[in-house]
Amino acid sequence: HSFPTRRSSDLPKKMDAVSRLLNEQLAEISKQMPSLSTEKAAILLAINAMSDCLEKQEELDRLREEKGSK
Repeated sequence: HSFPTRRSSDLPKKMDAVSRLLNEQLAEISKQMPSLSTEKAAILLAINAMSDCLEKQEELDRLREEKGSK
């Protein structure tokens, strides 16, 4: 898999959006599981993010396959 490169001018906006989303999701995890350490919450967030990424990639692959068979 190759990932598209991003222009450096796009990076600060993208990183701000990513940072905001991560903080919101970490806060939600901490709210739902207050006894979880920050480190474990971050690991859970990473696992959830990769799971979501995998699901989106599978969906994209399926859509491309459908489009190709038409």
